[in-house]
This record gives sequence, structure tokens and C-alpha cells, in this order.
Amino acid sequence: MRSAFVAALMLCAATGLALAVAPRSARIPGLVALALASTGAVFAPVPSGWTDAVFLGCWIGVAANAATVHLRRGLRARWAVALSLNAGAWAGAVVALAGSRFELLEALPCTLALLATASIAGRRLPITLKVVSSWLIAVALLAAILPFVSVTPGYLPDHLE
Repeated sequence: MRSAFVAALMLCAATGLALAVAPRSARIPGLVALALASTGAVFAPVPSGWTDAVFLGCWIGVAANAATVHLRRGLRARWAVALSLNAGAWAGAVVALAGSRFELLEALPCTLALLATASIAGRRLPITLKVVSSWLIAVALLAAILPFVSVTPGYLPDHLE
């Protein structure tokens, strides 16, 4: 899971879910914050030695944004914009370090798609949002933990052992 595109895409998807449970007044500012922060971060000079930390921050951001779906009272407008800023910064940084800048343009529309879908599904069948967010949390935690686990036999292909 060292693909910058996959990490940014999942972070944008989790942000779309988070904005779907936020008040309607926070959705446009949240999307603008995500776009501005990610664009700024993708052009910022990020040291190449920070790659592991940036990927870890990205995966933690996926889990945090997806977990907002499980909040009992929903997400407040200020927190929605703050989470969007955070997600934009991590998505831009991960793409700046390990991918092409055009990958960010491909990942950002996923936020809009999931926001629209989750808004509709959340009204009719709210359990679907919780299932999707739980899946995102599980994948993010696995991707975050895997680089820190020692390699065991059978984990790598035979020619790399």
C-alpha cells in the first residue's frame, strides 16, 4: 500500500463520508478547504526523508475521517472544515512525495462522489455509511501497521526472501 494515489483516494473518500454527516453549511467550506490545502501541500517542498511519516499521517487521517460517521450526534461544522484541511494537507504531501501531481486531480473528485452518494444513502439506509466507513478504517489501520511489522516467511514473494 505504498501507492500515493491509493492513499490520497482513500483519504478523499473518507473526507466525503465525513462531510456527508456534517451540517450542510459545512460541506462547501469543507470541500474548498480540502482542495486548497491539498493543492498547497502538493507544491510545498516536503523532504523525501518524511515519506514513512507522511504515509502514516495519511492513513491516520483516513481512519479519523471515516470514524466521524460513527459519532452519535454527527460532526460539527468547525470540525468538518478542520478535518478537511488536515486531509488536504496529508493528501497533497503524500502525492508530492510518492506520486505525480496529476494523481491529486484524479483523487479529489472522489470526495464529491462519496459526499453525494453518502448523503442520499445516509437518509435512506444509514447502516451503509457505517459499513463503508468501517471498511475504510480497517484498511487504513492495516496499511498503517504493515510497514512496522517485521517480515515473516510467506509475506514476501519467494524470490525476495
